[in-house]
This record gives sequence, C-alpha cells and structure tokens, in this order.
Amino acid sequence: MLLDIIKNDNFRKLMQNHIEELIVYFFKSEQNFGILCKIDEISFEPELPEYISAEFRPMTLFFLAGYTFETAHIDGDKLIFEAGFGSENVGSFVSVPLLSIMQIIIDETPIFVNLATYEKNSEEKTEVKNVDGIKNSMEALLSNPENKKFKK
Repeated sequence: MLLDIIKNDNFRKLMQNHIEELIVYFFKSEQNFGILCKIDEISFEPELPEYISAEFRPMTLFFLAGYTFETAHIDGDKLIFEAGFGSENVGSFVSVPLLSIMQIIIDETPIFVNLATYEKNSEEKTEVKNVDGIKNSMEALLSNPENKKFKK
C-alpha cells in the first residue's frame, strides 16, 4: 500500500508542489536552508572534476546561504543554484529535480521529508498506466455476465 502511494503520480505532484511552495516561501523570507538530495539525480554545469564528484555520498546535503542562496531559483521542476566545490572553490551550476530533494533542513532540523519517488519519465508512464488501467477495469467489469448490459 505504501509503495502504491509513493509511486503514485498524484502523490508525486502533491509532494513536488509542496517542495516548491516551501522553497519559494524561504526565498521570500530570505531564510537560508539545506536540502538533502539524491546525488545521482543532480546535474552540474560545468561538470565537476572527478576528484570532487567522487567525494559525494549517495545522499548529499547542500546548504543554500550567501552567494549560493542569492543565485538559487526554481526553473520548471528543478531547483538551480551556483556553488563552489573543493579547496579551489570550483564553480558549477547545480540542477536538482524537486522530487529528488528528500529533506529540507533549517538550523540542522528537518522541516520537510519527501517520500515520493522521482522518475525522469513519470508523465509518459502515467499515460500508459491510465490506458491500461481503463482497459483492465473494463475487462473486469465485463467479466461479470450481469454487467454486460452496461456496455454501449
């Protein structure tokens, strides 16, 4: 049951909207915050050198403050910000899909936990699921001989 919920597209959209609303609220309130996110779903432009990217853990915390906070914005379904990495402060634009943000943290305290799963092509899968779901529902309905009268 829980897996059905966290993989449900409506639940994903609800979580994504909530993440976006919280982040916009923090921008307006000028409140610094951290995001704990899945590193394999994040992109860096330009790409970071291997010796820096190799140090990232599967779940990585980014703290948005100072210049990083000032450059942060939401573009579609992504949070984008510029940050410096390593002892050389190598600059890169970080692009984080909102649904890959697992926690939002203020003052070392998680204030939001995202349970939805992120899938790059969830919209395409939704259309296929809906068509298959309607077909399966109709077959189930018509498998009962008493329901044949409902078919038009």
